[in-house]
Amino acid sequence: MAPPKKDNIPLTLRVSQELLKKIDALRRNEEDIPTRPEMIRRILEQHFEQ
Repeated sequence: MAPPKKDNIPLTLRVSQELLKKIDALRRNEEDIPTRPEMIRRILEQHFEQ
């Protein structure tokens, strides 16, 4: 997978271990098993498409 575009801004955040486990479970359901940052981007994009 290509890295994010250069005009994107880095974001650092802390999440609980419980939330991280949920994100990892979602990642495992994806065909390409995205990285954690990519999975979070997908979750956010999907949220805003609704």
